[in-house]
Amino acid sequence: MTETSDLSSAVQYVYLLSAALFILSLKWMGQVKTARRGNWAGTAAMALAVLGTLLGGGISSEGFMWIAIAIFIGSAIGLPMAVVMPMTAVPQRTALSHAFGGLAAALVGVAEYIEGRDAGHLSHFTSGALAAEMLLGFLTFTGSLLAFGKLQEIITTKAVVYPGRNIVSVGTLITSLLSAVYLGIDPSSSIAFYVLIVTSLAFGVFLIIPIGGADMPTVIAILNSYAGLSASAMGFVMNNKLLIIAGALDGTSGLILSILMCKAMNRSFVNVLFGAVGATPTGGGPASPTGKTITGYSIEDAKAVLEDTRSVIVVPGYGMAVAQAQHAVKELANVLAAQGTDVKFAIHPVAGRMPGHMNVLLSEADVPYDQLWEMERVNSSFPEADVAIVLGANDVTNPAARTNKQSPLYGMPILDVDKARTVIFVKRSMNPGFAGVDNELFYLDKTMLVFGDAKKVMTELVAAFKEGAH
Repeated sequence: MTETSDLSSAVQYVYLLSAALFILSLKWMGQVKTARRGNWAGTAAMALAVLGTLLGGGISSEGFMWIAIAIFIGSAIGLPMAVVMPMTAVPQRTALSHAFGGLAAALVGVAEYIEGRDAGHLSHFTSGALAAEMLLGFLTFTGSLLAFGKLQEIITTKAVVYPGRNIVSVGTLITSLLSAVYLGIDPSSSIAFYVLIVTSLAFGVFLIIPIGGADMPTVIAILNSYAGLSASAMGFVMNNKLLIIAGALDGTSGLILSILMCKAMNRSFVNVLFGAVGATPTGGGPASPTGKTITGYSIEDAKAVLEDTRSVIVVPGYGMAVAQAQHAVKELANVLAAQGTDVKFAIHPVAGRMPGHMNVLLSEADVPYDQLWEMERVNSSFPEADVAIVLGANDVTNPAARTNKQSPLYGMPILDVDKARTVIFVKRSMNPGFAGVDNELFYLDKTMLVFGDAKKVMTELVAAFKEGAH
């Protein structure tokens, strides 16, 4: 008895240490300089949580066998995702992780419900908690899969709208919520159980389909919140305090991040979820509504402008990410710094496909932290900048967000790239950004469009500078 009690106490101490590390992980990941430490703290916390659960007792030899099989399968999927997938695919990988996490929580809920119902000892509280777990888990699963499809461009990246879409979405959600409430009232109701599963899966689809690419960073944060809340509900069912804490941390941090992302876009939750930004592209052809045509510039033209500059601001976007150009960009920054140019990197909160996407890529290329300037801090520097180099950051540099009330981007805070003396915009084609909105910046007299893959253009620019130095 004493040995069992000692083991239980030891497990609780392990859980307490794990919870502390989860909290520290979130704190450290809130700053670029301590993000790596936060990542390691989170990894250690999860390892301790798993170890504590395995040592906690109550698992049969057959149970350990199934756990070992599950660990093998999970590792076989997770290791290639971590090692093989490039850093540019982090948003897709995050969406898949959310999908797996949501599905795991939902399936645990299904198993617990069926076991408790068949044994006849399912309380109203437990049934209600299981209903919340399944609802959040299943909608996170399908929603995250759809988000992955959009990010990977397996399905259309544009917002898909249809007549009455909001009525369908809200109706499905209400049906799912009512089913969850009824299941809490009557735990034996098989009809409510199956309706809950079907409507939760359906709502995940309806939630993501009408959301355009411009809102994808916020959607990723919202889905992260749902996955965490589902795990927290699971903790109540399984009487696991650590799971409650970890899920609550994940859920609340995702919610706070979603609020910050909405603030960065000057949008509300309702507008993000039902606004369908990007549903109706406003252009993207070779000419603007004013009749101005597009002129492409060469590497030599860009080099001539960048020579003897005092200040350059680099604006990374998805164009840099998809070309994996972060290392070439860092090399160009080094070349410019060597000639006495002050180089800054302007980071918009929703640049790329997930929160912090640009920070991750530039950190991988060893760009110094003090060169990464957030939007609120860097915008005052653009009027003094000789050149702004934009690498595919369409939507977050579009002046229409300030001036065109008909644009779906109107009101979104943007980087004031158009206030720099010269703009070098590196772009693969004249296709509009992920929001499907034409960028008015292309048609300014000060803008030089250099067409091509961002990595190729940056590499050739560096080579041109080095060649000129000999």
